[in-house]
Amino acid sequence: MIPGEAPSVLSVMIVDDEAPARARLRDLLKDIAPQLANEVVCEAADGLAALALIEKRRIDVLLVDIRMPGMGGIELARHLFHCERRPAVIFVTAFDAYAVRAFELNAVDYLLKPVRAQRLLAALRKVRERAPLSPAQIEPAQQAARSHLSCVERGRLLLIPVAEIIYLKAELKYVTARTRSREYLLDESLTQLEHEFGEQFIRLHRSVLATREAIVGFEKCGSDDADAQWQAMLRDVPDRLPVSRRQWPLVRTFARQVLP
Repeated sequence: MIPGEAPSVLSVMIVDDEAPARARLRDLLKDIAPQLANEVVCEAADGLAALALIEKRRIDVLLVDIRMPGMGGIELARHLFHCERRPAVIFVTAFDAYAVRAFELNAVDYLLKPVRAQRLLAALRKVRERAPLSPAQIEPAQQAARSHLSCVERGRLLLIPVAEIIYLKAELKYVTARTRSREYLLDESLTQLEHEFGEQFIRLHRSVLATREAIVGFEKCGSDDADAQWQAMLRDVPDRLPVSRRQWPLVRTFARQVLP
């Protein structure tokens, strides 16, 4: 800071599904304002609402609960990696069991409720010294399957509900996520996605994962893929997905168990 210059005001978003918890944090922020200038610029009751607001305005720091309906705090922090203007994250929670995962996500601090004013002040003072998130720091924290995947399109962060994805297909350095309505390009590894969502998807081919519930049958392959003998037919989309010779025994067992 230049000598004589007024300190910048820290813009804060509070993310908590409980209104009394948000009110308490607002009061604490007012109490510490003489020591650290801050302004609550918006609030959200879950991670999805928070991401929508982050897209619209500059926010320096999030005070985030971890357990929330819809999208919780851990998943929210993971999606922030894709945001161009990435705010710092301070977790504020009643549970200490998530501390390791929070710091793997490079959280600035981890506060246990009920939060004390001086503890909050110390956490906010760390914000100006924070280092940016990196993929290497995010990767270890991917222990629980996400409810959404994210991609950046025309400068906007888009969220794709995993429940709406019909298949994932690796093409060059990207993965295409196909829903009933459209395709999205993901900057993710198909192998990591298989590890994270193995219960929902089945591998049909080295480059294809399909949602188990979307598969309605199989037919002999007529494509140019020399590695494929069969193709999977899908519900709601006309696409046909190749099934490799290597994967066919596993896929055939799956088909016998679930298909009529």
